[in-house]
Amino acid sequence: MTTLLRGSSATLTRDALTVLQPGFPGTTAPDWVLRHIGEGLSAVGLFGRNIESPEQIAALAAQLRAERDDVLIAIDEEGGDVTRLEVRGGSSFPGNYALGAVDDVDLTRAVARELGRRLAACGVDLNWSPSADVNSNPDNPVIGVRAFGDETELTARHTVAYIEGMQAAGVAACTKHFPGHGDTNVDSHEDLPRVDVDLDTLHARDLVPFRAAIAAGSKAVMSAHILLPALDPSRPATVSPQILTGLLREELGYQGLIVTDGIEMRAVSATYGIERGSVLAIAAGADAICVGGGLNDEDTVLRLRDALVAAVRKGELSEERLADAAERVRALAAWTRQARGAATEPGAATQEGTAPGSDIGLVAARRAVRLTPGARPFEPFTGPAYVAALTPVANFAVGDETPWGIAAELAGLLPGTATGTYTGETSAAELVAEVLRNAGDRRIVAVVRDAHRHPWMTGALDALLAARPDTAVVEMGIDRAEPRGALHIATRGAARVCGRAAAEVLTGREAGV
Repeated sequence: MTTLLRGSSATLTRDALTVLQPGFPGTTAPDWVLRHIGEGLSAVGLFGRNIESPEQIAALAAQLRAERDDVLIAIDEEGGDVTRLEVRGGSSFPGNYALGAVDDVDLTRAVARELGRRLAACGVDLNWSPSADVNSNPDNPVIGVRAFGDETELTARHTVAYIEGMQAAGVAACTKHFPGHGDTNVDSHEDLPRVDVDLDTLHARDLVPFRAAIAAGSKAVMSAHILLPALDPSRPATVSPQILTGLLREELGYQGLIVTDGIEMRAVSATYGIERGSVLAIAAGADAICVGGGLNDEDTVLRLRDALVAAVRKGELSEERLADAAERVRALAAWTRQARGAATEPGAATQEGTAPGSDIGLVAARRAVRLTPGARPFEPFTGPAYVAALTPVANFAVGDETPWGIAAELAGLLPGTATGTYTGETSAAELVAEVLRNAGDRRIVAVVRDAHRHPWMTGALDALLAARPDTAVVEMGIDRAEPRGALHIATRGAARVCGRAAAEVLTGREAGV
């Protein structure tokens, strides 16, 4: 992309605002957001705190676009465990791991199309999704069920299907986390993960889904805050010219928008600070700075804007690079405006199962369920049950405000069902004694999430099954641990529809697969 140098102070300031994608508090846009949109801010990000209902989001989008009709409205809506659109009730769509487990690309495309349709109806036109990470490390604390799986080709074909479905609805997809966050055992929200992989493995495994995404026309790619010594021994990918420009732009030929992961995440901010990190990211080849998951005030926007302007004036960031980045943001905004119109024209192409109000998400969740019977025939639950939710600490991407599990769905089918939340803060014996006291004579359902990663969880399950062998077990994370219980149900995710699918199996409403 060729851009002429432009030297005025007003142009520099406008370009610096253009490359920011900040968040803000509240369910209506603060005055400072509207003012900065008028000054050049070209995108905002929506998070759970900004959302009450589809109608409210649509009103918020209209408020923002009244200032300028080409402003990008972005969201981190993966479906499954990571939902902002349904942050308070749980998602109507299973996540990537469930879709990968079914391995029907037409289903993945239909789910993404329906999710994109709902986003577009709310005025959202950039989705920071899908995750194209190959979850090759089973102990990964931040990707897990957000990935389609641990197989390269499976991940690639479902990444393509997701992009096709999302963008067919007029919403730009943002494929993440380049060059691959799957082989990590550290959460980049908390620290800097180091990926010690050789170049052959990187190209044969982690980069394959991104190559496929580029070929499929993904409108954006999000960088990972990971250290990849095989490519750059000193800088995380987000601030590495070798990775963003050398690999992504030049070697892979990607010419769309490059967005950073949240710049305030500690993997970058703890080393560089958000101002220096933003300057380095744009200089390395990024076009947009995502910020706002944690820092969501005007001061943050001003600090980043002024840091970018100052870096140009000091010669630390070329004016041409900043202008080039801003132009890519504007180009994406132009595409989304055109795509929104095309997606809503009479006679626009539709896909089976994606009509307004479609229950394609529940259909997909049901298909993703894996059942493993115990030694004796399983008798469906017919009366009130007790749900023991063995609950790990939620990672930052998922958040702790979104409910998960099966209790609400099971209570809807079996009135009188109760639930309790249990953590690893007590011994297995104490935990199980409390479960048994609370359950009384009701049958028990133990709900776990990534049991293979949590020894306290597997210990508690062992003790509970010894005391109550008729306990059913529902695994709502990666189903890597040995199945156990009177019936073991793997839902491949913790979305609301995954809970519904499990509840149907427990009560005999649905045969499962």
